[in-house]
Amino acid sequence: QVQLVESGGGLVRPGGSLRLSCAASGSIVSINAMGWYRQGPGKQRELVARISTGGSTNYADSVKGRFTISRDNAKRTVYLQMNSLKPEDTAVFYCRAEGIYSRGTPSFIGEAWGQGTQVTVSS
Repeated sequence: QVQLVESGGGLVRPGGSLRLSCAASGSIVSINAMGWYRQGPGKQRELVARISTGGSTNYADSVKGRFTISRDNAKRTVYLQMNSLKPEDTAVFYCRAEGIYSRGTPSFIGEAWGQGTQVTVSS
């Protein structure tokens, strides 16, 4: 009923930049918060950045000053601009949508996840 599709991952050298996008589709009326999570090799999934409907943001300490999250509510899309990438940023990045109001059934969905996009930082 609700699908999240990420794009923009890839291979980049240390110090480089990437921009991830996540578009939500389906019978969506509104989405509360959207965010990016990542799971590195042998690690648990962790929050990278999150943005509310009103634009309030929070970031993991490890990415503050390097990553910027933004969203376009009209396009149901969230972005993650990643600068000064480091090898330790290598992970599968997942998009998450929270508090989804839908025209379909059910009318409220607690959360939805994308399928993930690989980001590899290596020389």
